[in-house]
Order: sequence, then structure tokens, then C-alpha cells
Amino acid sequence: MQLGVSSYSFSRLVQSGAINQLDVIQLVKNIGFEVIEFSALSLPEGETALSFAPKIREACDEAGLPIVNYTVGADFINGSNGDWKAEVERVKDEVRVAQILGAPGMRHDATRGFPREFKGKKSFDDALPMLIPAIREVTDFAADLGVRTMVENHGFFCQDSDRVEKLVNGVDHENFGILIDMGNFLCVDEDPATAIGRLIPYAFHVHAKDFHVKTGTSPDPGKGWFNSRAGNYLRGSIIGHGEVPLLSCLSIMKKHEYDGVLSIEFEGLEHPSVGLRIGFSNLKRYLSLA
Repeated sequence: MQLGVSSYSFSRLVQSGAINQLDVIQLVKNIGFEVIEFSALSLPEGETALSFAPKIREACDEAGLPIVNYTVGADFINGSNGDWKAEVERVKDEVRVAQILGAPGMRHDATRGFPREFKGKKSFDDALPMLIPAIREVTDFAADLGVRTMVENHGFFCQDSDRVEKLVNGVDHENFGILIDMGNFLCVDEDPATAIGRLIPYAFHVHAKDFHVKTGTSPDPGKGWFNSRAGNYLRGSIIGHGEVPLLSCLSIMKKHEYDGVLSIEFEGLEHPSVGLRIGFSNLKRYLSLA
């Protein structure tokens, strides 16, 4: 497995103006990661994603840091003012960015679910006939550009492992798979190891993520925490400091001979450079034990 990191791990610093996205590349290299993935692009004034992507790629090439994935938002029910065909065309433009970056994969969201005012059934199964043709069109387009597309267990509505499995099997395209985020299953109160055991055969990419967890029956722990679907409290943590059963997850991945990229996505309150250095060291050690 190649060990990488998502640029999202530094988003707090980029958004504050402390660093820019080009600075992230050298920070990642200094920590020792082998590869990098970009979660959208933080655009300087006057730049578009299509104009800025070559500069990102050039900087990564100079640093000897391959770009392995590109992550973007999408919503084939609500996006582009509810026009799924327009949303498909918008996401195709993101595929073009992924190609310019040289990323072999691109993750896009599926949907956050039906709007509150929607009249009709609102289950995930009801959404599948709307999502499947849109995603199939995107991945068919991406295949021609040499980019594999994937959906992540992310965003509550499309997060449970059985829902994600239904979606990938419904799309039924060799160019479409799953970005498995081992921590995100806790957002819907699902055991990460059980979920990874279900989804690893479909995995194109994996995120290592850890969370602190407090029961929803305890008092609200305050700023920095958010609620799972069942009302439990979660807070991003350094890899190895939280409650995600990382060793079990890694053992399942090895058993299924997963040999792709494993990227840390850090969401903790600690400074990203500190959190990632500790997390990177822990992840390497856990891999040797799995």
C-alpha cells in the first residue's frame, strides 16, 4: 500500500490564509508521505480550476509527490438547481481537472438526500433511479479520459455501507468504485470494521480517519464535536488516538489483498502538521502489525 494524505487535512490553515495550497505540497513531502490527493482546489484570485491545476501538478512533479486522487462535491438530486443533467456536465468539468492533475481517480459525492419540500418517498432506494444514470454517465465520460470515479461513504444520506454497496452495484460500471473512509461509518453509528468487510471488494481508494466518540447520553462536550445520526458525539482525532478500530480495518484490507492508496484525512483540533506526523507514524506501525 502507498501511504498518502488528503489536502483536506490542511484546509483549516489554507482557509485562514496561513498557507496556500502550493505550500501544502512541501509540508506533505517533509512529513514523508509517498503520495497526495487534493480535496477540491483552493483557487488564487484570477484562477480557475482548469488554469490552476497545471501549476499544482508541476509543483507536485518537482517535489516527487504523485497526485493519486481528486475529491469534489456533487449532488445529482439538488445540485445545479435540481437539474441533474446540468450537474452531470459540471462534474464532467471536474473530471477534466482530474485529468490535468494526472490523478488516476476522482471521488464525487452522490447526494445529500431529498429536499425537505420534496413531495413523495424519500428513502435511499427511492433515490437510486435518479442517481444511477447520472453517475453512470459521469464515469463513462471519465473512463475515456483515463480517470476512475468513485463515491465515498459520506454525507449521512449516502454513508451506510449497505447504501453505498447498492449504489455501486446499481451503476454497475468497471470504472466506478468506492472511496472507503474508515472513520466516516461512525457518523451513521456503523461499526467500521464490519462496514469495510462489506465494501473492500469495491474499493478504489481508502481513507484512514479516526474519531473520538462520546455517547449521546452524556452532556454536550462543546465546540469541536458534532452529532452522529443517532446523536452520539464525534470529534476528529489523530490516527490512533480515537475509537476507530484501525488495526481491525487494516487487517481486513490486507486479507482482501488491497494494494491501493491509503490516505490519512485528518480532522482533529491539533495543528495539522503535528497531528499528521503522529498519525503517519502510528499508521505505519499499525500496518506492520496488521
